[in-house]
Parts: sequence; C-alpha cells; structure tokens
Amino acid sequence: MRRQTYFAKAGDVEKSWHLVDATDVPLGRLASDVAVVLMGKHRPEYTPHVDTGDFVIVTNARGIALTGKKAEQRLNMHYTGYPGGLKARPFGELRERHPEKLIEDAVRRMLPKNRLGRVMLKKLKVYPESEHPHQAQQPTPLSVG
Repeated sequence: MRRQTYFAKAGDVEKSWHLVDATDVPLGRLASDVAVVLMGKHRPEYTPHVDTGDFVIVTNARGIALTGKKAEQRLNMHYTGYPGGLKARPFGELRERHPEKLIEDAVRRMLPKNRLGRVMLKKLKVYPESEHPHQAQQPTPLSVG
C-alpha cells in the first residue's frame, strides 16, 4: 500500500461560515483565532498553497478588549504621502471611530504576506454592532479566547 500526501484542490474545499462575538475578547487572541480559521489550519486537509479557510463574521467589534494601557498608549500610524504627513491615533480612539479597522489590521498582519493572504482577508467580515447581513449563510458560532 502506497502512502501519499493529500493536497487539497481549490474546488474540492467546502467553505463554511463562522460567527464570532468580539465583546470583551482581547484583540490579539481574537485575531489569532480568526487568522487560523481564515487560513484553514483548523481543517485536516489544510494545504499551504491553497485557500482552504472558511468565512468569518465578527460582530460587536466596538466591544473589543484592549488590555493594560494599550487604549491610550499604543498608536495606529499611517503616512498620507505628503511631507510631514505621519498621522497617529491611539487605539482607544480607533476603537470608537472605526472598530472594524482595528480588527482587520490585526488579522491581516497574522496572514501570509502574498496574493493568497489578500484573498484570505476578503473572507473576513467585521461589523461594529451585532447586526450583520449574512443570516442566509447560516453561520455557526465560533468560540475564541
């Protein structure tokens, strides 16, 4: 009997939907658990060069927990492209204004930095409140933390 390594094909993988409630969950723990599901590492047929991951819906992003003094001290920085155009916002302000950006950035940095990682990130849906338009996909709850 020959033993061969199984490699998943792109069309063979059945995608499912998962729902995560981000209320009072630390940002890093949520991001690492979501990144594992987006990459497909929770499946036995995980293949590194194929998108075997599932869709993830994160609700209540405004209630994400930032431990310690990260809300006041840690900064989200970006450069506008103009001289002197470095913009910095504390994580606490970003959580109030754009909580979905806070989670998307944390998850994006845990995914592969290539074309496949960009495809994986498109399967992440983040909403600041508990309402989301994906009821038809019948998402299953995913425990994190």
